[in-house]
Amino acid sequence: MSTRSFVALAACAILQAQTKYGVGRPPSEAEIRALGATVAPSGAGLPEGSGTAAAGRELFARKCARCHGEKAGGDIGPALVGGQGTLATAKPIRTVGSFWPHATSVWNYVNRAMPFDKPGSLTHAEVYAAVALILHWNGIVSENQVLDAKTLPAVRMPNRDGFIPDPRPDVKRPGAPGK
Repeated sequence: MSTRSFVALAACAILQAQTKYGVGRPPSEAEIRALGATVAPSGAGLPEGSGTAAAGRELFARKCARCHGEKAGGDIGPALVGGQGTLATAKPIRTVGSFWPHATSVWNYVNRAMPFDKPGSLTHAEVYAAVALILHWNGIVSENQVLDAKTLPAVRMPNRDGFIPDPRPDVKRPGAPGK
């Protein structure tokens, strides 16, 4: 389902609830636009902008460290670094560097949900910079590597092959035969 189809379907459900129960109001175009596009593992949907780990240091200290710790090792928020080699152990440590299969998924999550107290408030450049810093601290990208809509999908995450495709026949998989 495309993003536009999903938004249209959601708008219809909201309108039906408002009509039936007399509550709420339709979202404005600006509110719908603020939800942003869904970003696919391929990078489809990534917006313009760019960032580096070097550019992300001050941002992280100002907006992320209070929850994730000074170097993203965890505090009241989860650790974002470390855990490499632990997934097959009795006590796996699931972090961006050990568990997440796609760098684009990290971008999508940070863009939509962070910082925790003001989700969606980061600019696209800030999101690229924060993601670059987290990936750098996990040893995945260099400090000065520029991440943008073209380079981010090319980042090879350590656990990219750690997920198995859903074998159910009713689940459509991009690129699968007959789909």
